[in-house]
Amino acid sequence: MSSHAGSVALFLGGARSGKSRLALARAESLSGERVYIATAEALDAEMAERIARHQADRGPHWRTLEVPVALPEAIRSEGVAGRVLLVDCLTLWLTNLMLREHDIADATTRLLSALEQQRGTVLLVSNEVGLGIVPENALARRFRDEAGRLHQRVAAMANEVLFVAAGLALRMK
Repeated sequence: MSSHAGSVALFLGGARSGKSRLALARAESLSGERVYIATAEALDAEMAERIARHQADRGPHWRTLEVPVALPEAIRSEGVAGRVLLVDCLTLWLTNLMLREHDIADATTRLLSALEQQRGTVLLVSNEVGLGIVPENALARRFRDEAGRLHQRVAAMANEVLFVAAGLALRMK
């Protein structure tokens, strides 16, 4: 990344590991406008309730964008100097791409390009799904593999990578 580029941090961990909470705390500690980029879609009542609870927890000083698929474009338009973007989460974005039969490699390349060109701070949250048993069906195995490739590519270009478990962050990079 060039010297005038922004910074990118990846918060990676399992479900309920504390990664979103730590990323939110990091964002709150930084100055500048805060933009929450949500990749989740409220496809059922439980998810709608979860989204509403997260919005209330963030409070009014956050601007929220719902971006289930067009994440590279959102980062390009929002990633300006003095702004903090919190993307939650990359694995839901990947799920949305897969369900819509998008080209994952192309989408990942576009995401990396947007991250490299943005000039603010981007905090990315994602679920590590490759630590468990081998999934029993082809779609789940493909998802695990695509998530692993996505995480490797993002981690390689990120300034900082944290692995979160039990609410504690292990700095990997």
